[in-house]
Amino acid sequence: MSIDKAQSRVTELAAQITHHTKLYYQERKSEISDYEFDQLLEELIKLEIKHPELKHPDSPSQRVGGTITKNFENVTHRTPMLSLGNTYSQEDLEEFDVRVSKGLEGQEYEYICELKFDGVAISLTYENGILKQAATRGDGTRGDNITNNAKTIRTIPLNVNDKTISSIFEVRGEVFMPKNIFEALNKEKIDIGEEPYANARNTASGSLKMQDSGIVSTRKLDCFLYSLTTDNKNVDSHEKSLATLSEMGFNISPTFKRCNNIKEVLAYINHWEEKRHELPLETDGIVIKVNSMSQQEQLGFTAKSPRWAISYKYKSESATTLLNDITYQVGRTGAITPVAELTPVQLAGTTVKRASLHNANEIERLDLRVGDTVFVEKGGEIIPKVTGVDQSMRSKSSDPTLYITDCPECNTPLIRNEGEAVHYCPNINGCPPQIKGRIEHFIQRKAMDIDSLGERTIDQLFETGLVTSPADLYDLTTDQVLSLESFKELSTSNLIKGIENSKNTPFESILFGLGIRFVGKTVAEKLALHFHNWDQLALATYDQLIEVPEIGTRIAESLIAFLSKEENIEQINRLKSHGLKFEIEASANQPESDILQGKSFVVSGVFEEYGRDELKDIIKKNGGKVVSSISGKLDYLLAGDKMGPSKRDKAEKLKVSIISESDFNQMIK
Repeated sequence: MSIDKAQSRVTELAAQITHHTKLYYQERKSEISDYEFDQLLEELIKLEIKHPELKHPDSPSQRVGGTITKNFENVTHRTPMLSLGNTYSQEDLEEFDVRVSKGLEGQEYEYICELKFDGVAISLTYENGILKQAATRGDGTRGDNITNNAKTIRTIPLNVNDKTISSIFEVRGEVFMPKNIFEALNKEKIDIGEEPYANARNTASGSLKMQDSGIVSTRKLDCFLYSLTTDNKNVDSHEKSLATLSEMGFNISPTFKRCNNIKEVLAYINHWEEKRHELPLETDGIVIKVNSMSQQEQLGFTAKSPRWAISYKYKSESATTLLNDITYQVGRTGAITPVAELTPVQLAGTTVKRASLHNANEIERLDLRVGDTVFVEKGGEIIPKVTGVDQSMRSKSSDPTLYITDCPECNTPLIRNEGEAVHYCPNINGCPPQIKGRIEHFIQRKAMDIDSLGERTIDQLFETGLVTSPADLYDLTTDQVLSLESFKELSTSNLIKGIENSKNTPFESILFGLGIRFVGKTVAEKLALHFHNWDQLALATYDQLIEVPEIGTRIAESLIAFLSKEENIEQINRLKSHGLKFEIEASANQPESDILQGKSFVVSGVFEEYGRDELKDIIKKNGGKVVSSISGKLDYLLAGDKMGPSKRDKAEKLKVSIISESDFNQMIK
């Protein structure tokens, strides 16, 4: 292809991809399939690699990432990113209104109310319509240049067609991780035996500071924009700036409202107090701003915040209690989790004694010290969390917490991989919690499903030296089990029978049960379907592994590392010798029908006839596709009892077909 033809094709592809991206992410519509979209993007990337001179800073290929940033440059904001004053009370808002009224000397004024999203503030600078710089808030004056990572967020335009606003303008907003993405990410973390992320906000923040923008692109971050700074005098109100941003192609939350007085502001706050939990992202309050730009200028600023805006925070149910100790747990992958040992306190109807502190970064961020009086919250979450320290109650003799350097179980020096927040014990084969954790993982329902084995029995088997690896389970004899405490003939027979029956477990479940880092249930299924048997998988090169859909660098590297250790190969050979199935059955690879071919489903709620996992298997076996989130591309929402109202609302809004369990039965029959 000549350079002229290549240039013409690059321009054409970029326009097509930009069109489909905008259509999907802003209008929730789709004119082509995911596969067709990926093919367009792949063709563009190949052309840009062949002709690098044709690659532009606003090319859609920037969305996939791949740029490595070792150190983030510190940049100065065009205007300071000030924080807002916070309040939790109606009285403070009424006092704020009085101050605004006095400051405007009797002028009429109105407010714009917006939900306060729990994310990471970002500043975007555009020059001649092209995104030139993205920066974090930092200290308000200077922040980190995260342009390469911000370009992977598909709701941030790389260019805007409307260049009439001004040659240089700045847009500010909040980067966030949607709830469903955060839940899926944590489900995967739990699936592979790792400590789940603390919260969506911290995960979004950490993602934006990752060195590899290719990994950032997989995090599926989103962004709502709420501020436009421009010299254009036509944008004379905050409401008009939001409308202008929307017209320019920026992602604006439709939840804002113009309020004529403080009573309407309070009504807006009350309206969203419970309803905000139905939104696809976390929120923690309301931002109230004077609408007129000239009145904002007239009111001005204090040293720290604008006089024309205030933030109202919703109260989470919280309590204060003593932090008596910080203990450390070791997971099956060696991950160390610090735990707050608390004086028992009542919170949201339950007694809270412990709370995960997640990692060393969280302890340092909160500056937690043993003996502190700490704030514990539940908010909209089930799991309690330590959110801060009452500094007024801190003893002058308290010492900063020094994170442990050695494993609390086997005294092995801990390691911390670059770019990871968690410390690990590397003593894989000699650290008791890791050994027992791998056995517990191996026998769980999603793996070998040996329900006659429990944690207490595994402790006994390990302490007596009978079982120190999953393969040892298949060497157990009746006499050995009978020698264990509380085991009689019936319970012994059930255990031996359960172990024997587990030999019929399909290959993909065995692969998941091996506990290879980053290989969760879904990944194990994809690997099994692709390679069909263990021998083919074991021979696979790095390049062959990453050819498998959704198998990235870290999974491939983890598999290669697992296969490089002799003790792991020995375990596999022992399991094979006991008759476990290390190849996928021919029938398992064959769909039962193609009746659902090309149809996508989200399964949510509780069902009478099936479990959710069972329904997902049926969909796949009949040619359908199971996805985790609702979008305009979805064909069906399979709705059971106790499904969240937000999913139904979103499906109805996007005109997705909502079907019941009986509808589904008719469909597959």
